[in-house]
Amino acid sequence: MVTQFVSALADNALLLVAMAVLIEQGLAAFWIPWLKLMFTLSYVVLGPWVGIWADRWPKPYVMMAANTVKALACLGMLLGLHPLLAFAMVGVGAAAYAPAKYGLVTELAQPAQLIVANAWIEISTVSAVLLGVVLGGALVSPAWLAHVVLPSAWVQVLGPATYAASLVALLGLYVLAGVLNALIADSGVRYPPVNWAWRSVWAAFWQDQKTLWRDPLGGISLSVTTLFWGVGACLQLVVLAWAQAQLQLDLSQAAYLQAATAVGVIAGAAIAAKTVAMEHAMKVLPVGVLLGVLLPLMGWINDWQTAVMLTAMVGVVGGFFVVPMNALLQHRGVRLLTAGRSIAVQNVNENSSILLMMAAYSGLLFFNAQVMDLVMALAGFITLTMAGVVWRHRRHAS
Repeated sequence: MVTQFVSALADNALLLVAMAVLIEQGLAAFWIPWLKLMFTLSYVVLGPWVGIWADRWPKPYVMMAANTVKALACLGMLLGLHPLLAFAMVGVGAAAYAPAKYGLVTELAQPAQLIVANAWIEISTVSAVLLGVVLGGALVSPAWLAHVVLPSAWVQVLGPATYAASLVALLGLYVLAGVLNALIADSGVRYPPVNWAWRSVWAAFWQDQKTLWRDPLGGISLSVTTLFWGVGACLQLVVLAWAQAQLQLDLSQAAYLQAATAVGVIAGAAIAAKTVAMEHAMKVLPVGVLLGVLLPLMGWINDWQTAVMLTAMVGVVGGFFVVPMNALLQHRGVRLLTAGRSIAVQNVNENSSILLMMAAYSGLLFFNAQVMDLVMALAGFITLTMAGVVWRHRRHAS
């Protein structure tokens, strides 16, 4: 958990630095969501293979290789690689990392421990996402840029780039993640070899998709996590835009607002770990509707103190809601498939959702949609979709 936290922290801080680089280059606002799109595309394209890779070798080895790819992407941006291409590389590393990371959890934890295990890994993952934005905000802030100077020998190699020192700091985080990765023990679990032929891989992956979606519990939990991560990716950018437009904060200050959401997610995940048993995981479904109800309150907030309270509440609801669903999905996935293959199916669906949501978000920005229009559209989508999921579950249960 510590290893993946450090690696994911660097990923999400790199997002803010890449956004600052695009802004510095004078590109239009609708280019910014493409960073997320390039990152996420790898999850979808490589989905059929990364699950097999995660099951083919010891998972700590796969995690080490994936982290190395991400470090090379950061180094590439430092040496002048375009941010979109760099984020495509980071996405390749992250796509290979995820099945190994979550698969290792399912190999080490008993079914009754999965909600608690997922609470902790969700705390570390989501905190890394949100605190990474905070770190990225600090790394693009005038205070950091004014006081951190690289050695002259480095500048001769790297050039006088505005954000070179920030990228060096993030490269250090990836190196730290690699060092920590070397301390992870192998679970000892091995799986039978599979056919690597292109058609066989796709056919098997398609069958895995059908197996998990058709399972009554697996299908509902997969639909919920798919919705959650697509919405969460949009919400991350919407909150940044809202803080700048309505609260009059700059990018670095708006990023700090995300820390309140991180604290809320930690609290919500901890509450779920203490109060929700695996057999009662479906009882948290109505909480997803509450997430959509909270978002329109953003329109009546004009001070950062109240904004902190609201974003923290959104985090509590999200953390409490997603942890039992994720644990249930992993439990069903391991029983029906394997650890790596089930996580690969989950990743493809969740990241396809992110791609679609980011494309819609970028399109709305292209047509000059206002921030509160984006908030209301997102709130309506969450409320209606989750109401449909609750209805589907109750109809099946009856």
